[in-house]
Amino acid sequence: MSKKIKQIAIYGKGGIGKSTTTSNISAALSKFGLKVMQFGCDPKADSTNTLRGGSYIPTVLDTLREKNQVKAEDVVFKGFNGVYCVEAGGPAPGVGCAGRGIITAVQLLKQLKVYEELDLDVIIYDVLGDVVCGGFAVPIREGIAEHVFTVSSADFMAIYAANNLFKGIKKYSNSGGALLGGLIANSINAPYAKEIVDDFVSRTSTRVVEYIPRSVTVTQAELQGKTSVEASPHSEQAKIYSRLAQKIIDTTQSKVPNPLDTAELRTWAAKWADHLLALETGEVRGKASGI
Repeated sequence: MSKKIKQIAIYGKGGIGKSTTTSNISAALSKFGLKVMQFGCDPKADSTNTLRGGSYIPTVLDTLREKNQVKAEDVVFKGFNGVYCVEAGGPAPGVGCAGRGIITAVQLLKQLKVYEELDLDVIIYDVLGDVVCGGFAVPIREGIAEHVFTVSSADFMAIYAANNLFKGIKKYSNSGGALLGGLIANSINAPYAKEIVDDFVSRTSTRVVEYIPRSVTVTQAELQGKTSVEASPHSEQAKIYSRLAQKIIDTTQSKVPNPLDTAELRTWAAKWADHLLALETGEVRGKASGI
């Protein structure tokens, strides 16, 4: 009987640092001695490049368009410390649904029995979270992933995207869909940013898994085409990513979030906007009452 593979999906708004976070988690998990696959589910196909020295790999959809017969070695490539890298890819520009790439890629790897052949311990799906359409919702809707995590900063549009993801998780929770493991708070350097995120997770019945500060270490590493875990293994940033990876791999219980409706979210955001203005003008100190 084959072992159970831990399957995780990490969502987030485009540009929020989702792939950076995911790649560092993958790198850290590999250093724990686990066999890891990172499955890029963004049409840009740039999820895994910092695991491979900045180089990009052929996507599943491009390969299927070019070849009648596709083998595992055509679409699965090794990266840092043995992490297996896959990019689903997307349709030709202006044609078709980008989310279909996830469906097609997952089906192909299952047909090729890649997961079993590689004896994987962990698969991490790196998924665009701006919209939870049919294709991008596959890891949630089909229960492919056991646990879903979302990357968000304290910026409103990132929180808005996270809240939409919570709606998708709640929608599919009654039919065997994946549940929420928690929120990864990214680019948290100011105290007010932590307070905003903490307030949001409290109101949506979830948790912060880890706070990740914005750091020049990340920029330096990515300019080298590497993760912080590879480029600066003894840095504070690498330690934070390793701590996050441990928390994620230790997650055994996920839950249904309680998303805010649009009106509630806007009212909540407006109160925080007033509070930040008051902080800037010196009218209040600390967190405002009634938020």
